[in-house]
Amino acid sequence: MIHLNWQERETVKTVECIHADAKKFIVHHKLTPGEHYDVKNETDEFYFIVDNSGRIGGFYKDYFKEIK
Repeated sequence: MIHLNWQERETVKTVECIHADAKKFIVHHKLTPGEHYDVKNETDEFYFIVDNSGRIGGFYKDYFKEIK
C-alpha cells in the first residue's frame, strides 16, 4: 500500500526532464523539459515523480537525466 503515502515519502533523488516527446503517450501536459522533479520511488523502467499536476505519476526513465 505504498501508493497511499507517496506524497509524504522522502525524496529518493532529483531528476531533470530532458524531453517530453512521447511516441505513444501524451506527457507534455505533465512534464516540462528543463524542470527538476523529485523522485519518490523508482523501478527498473520508471520514475515515480511529483509531476506538474502536483500528483504522483510514473514515467519512463528516458525522459530524464539524474542530477548529481
